[in-house]
Amino acid sequence: MPSVLSQLSDALAAAVEKAAASTVLVDARRRLPASGIIWSADGAIVTADHVLERDDNIEVLLPSGETVAAAIAGRDPGSDIAVLKVDRTGLAPAELAPDGSARVGSIVLAVGRPTAEGPMASFGVVGSVGGAWRTFRGAEVEGYLRSDATFFPGFSGGPLADAEGRVVGLNSSRLGRGAGLTVPAVALTRIVGDLLATGKVRRAYLGISSQGARLPATLAAALDGQESGLLIVSVEPGSPADQAGLLIGDILVAFAGKPVTDTDDLQASLGAGRIGQPTPARVLRGGEVKDLSITLGERA
Repeated sequence: MPSVLSQLSDALAAAVEKAAASTVLVDARRRLPASGIIWSADGAIVTADHVLERDDNIEVLLPSGETVAAAIAGRDPGSDIAVLKVDRTGLAPAELAPDGSARVGSIVLAVGRPTAEGPMASFGVVGSVGGAWRTFRGAEVEGYLRSDATFFPGFSGGPLADAEGRVVGLNSSRLGRGAGLTVPAVALTRIVGDLLATGKVRRAYLGISSQGARLPATLAAALDGQESGLLIVSVEPGSPADQAGLLIGDILVAFAGKPVTDTDDLQASLGAGRIGQPTPARVLRGGEVKDLSITLGERA
């Protein structure tokens, strides 16, 4: 009878084989190629946006060993997700793990195909599972995973798989600012759906830079006890904020009818559904409350 360790080893090797059957090589930059995930049988490939350093002459090496040309179908730098299309059908799309199946302590495998020699993999466990967060590029992403599986060079854009070879997310070395981070499958599904439908993820645009500011007690009392707001430190010329009359030195205390106490409050109100819609804003200017209407633009 094989030992327990032998059984585990065989099971993990089988999981890597399953995930690798839907993992491709993406050649779109000068240095080492990256990885990608077959998303659909009709040729949609998901990868990390930062590995696409050119818009044309992109090639994808399929698990079959065939190299095919690829075109960009959509990209979202904010979440570091991009979608390529290849002129092939009958591909083997990745099987996604059920939402929430990756828990702290779960065994995971980072899989990549950065060279033509075949797939590579590393082993680890999920160290943390987080909720909705905002990337350093301003995009809100529905959760994240961190694991101690090593992201070898060229692993960005490849899958993080569970012990059954199902994809729990897409790996990115960029989003973690040097530390590996995984965009979970539930967030990936939404973003990829937007990219396939419109080529981009729509996000509202205001056009300010701000920092937190505490309010004087008298003003806080006038605002039902709200103790902080956002001090506007710059306004982009021609932006929706500029056109609405926001000024440097204003303190933004409410937006879209909700209190604004920090940048997260404001970002949560900048949904795609508000693009082009007049939105009420309240600021403190010279110690007095002033109400404005801002028509949000769309971030390019």
